Amino acid sequence: MEIAIQTLPEQQRKPLFTDSSSLGFGRIFTDHMFTMRYHPEKGWHEPKIEPYRALEFEPATIVFHYGQEIFEGTKAFVGEDGQVRLFRTDRNIARMNRSAERMCMPRVPEDVTLQAIEELVRVDRRWIPKERGTSLYIRPTMIGTDPFLGVRASDTYLFFVILSPVGAYYAEGFNPVSLLVDKRFTRAATGGTGEAKAGGNYGGSLLAGRIAAEKGCAQVLWLDAKEHRWVEEVGAMNIWFAFGNKLVTPPLTGTILPGVTRESLVELAPKLGYEVEQRQVAIDEVLSGIKSGEITEVFGSGTAAVVSPVGKIVTEEETVVINDNKVGPVSQHLFDELTGIQMGAKPDPFGWVRMLDK
Repeated sequence: MEIAIQTLPEQQRKPLFTDSSSLGFGRIFTDHMFTMRYHPEKGWHEPKIEPYRALEFEPATIVFHYGQEIFEGTKAFVGEDGQVRLFRTDRNIARMNRSAERMCMPRVPEDVTLQAIEELVRVDRRWIPKERGTSLYIRPTMIGTDPFLGVRASDTYLFFVILSPVGAYYAEGFNPVSLLVDKRFTRAATGGTGEAKAGGNYGGSLLAGRIAAEKGCAQVLWLDAKEHRWVEEVGAMNIWFAFGNKLVTPPLTGTILPGVTRESLVELAPKLGYEVEQRQVAIDEVLSGIKSGEITEVFGSGTAAVVSPVGKIVTEEETVVINDNKVGPVSQHLFDELTGIQMGAKPDPFGWVRMLDK
């Protein structure tokens, strides 16, 4: 598909950040964006890269009232060789189309989405930070745009992609984070939208997240909706438990987002000498395993955080400390290997990295 490109004159472009260590996550946006519209008679049309701008919609637009919205998150990196790399963006695009099917939205041709992302990254290449631990975060999004007050799927849609130079997702950086277990709240139930990357999943988690922050925790460790017994995931990442060299993560049962980083670790870890097991893990097993030393590390995995060590799990009754609240050797090993592949510092035997031409 031919993409129309309208770029800002040099004198109108934003000044670049000067300190990568102060980037944070998702606060700065580049000069341009990609947009494309869908109409049932035209299909996807009007693909264009244009200056980053505000979007204007009628107050009755479906996305505002019924939450018909999905999004993705992937990253571009600059390696020591100066080459720009995309990491498994094809898997994020495929997941977005699965989310679209769940939310009664049209699939976006995967080759068109990849083309749009690559062209946009090329246009705003100067925004990609170069320091280790930084990247250009890529946020594809689709929303229903019919102006209509009635519970039904929209006929028309807007697909757009924006870019944001980012540092560490958590304020702690790669230092261990604390997680709250609060059995009063549920993220997703069987038959719901838990495995879709839909905005409503995150909106519904905000209250529990606020309570977690008030208790000094970075995120919520969600349990299943029926028994409040089985560990599922963290708000922004999948969860892993290290039993020495055995790495255990909950299975994908329809209530857990199938993380691309999770998928990568399932493939990568055995190559590094670890055994990977996907099975249900009860919160009681987690707490007792940490206390007995059987569970040696806990960590999360996700596009935003990559690998994030967990130092404490806080429940209503107690706070359980993991590995003296220090980064463990397994978390460090996986983080180094995965970020090494992403940045081009280590070999990529899986073919996960897609190179953009200079």
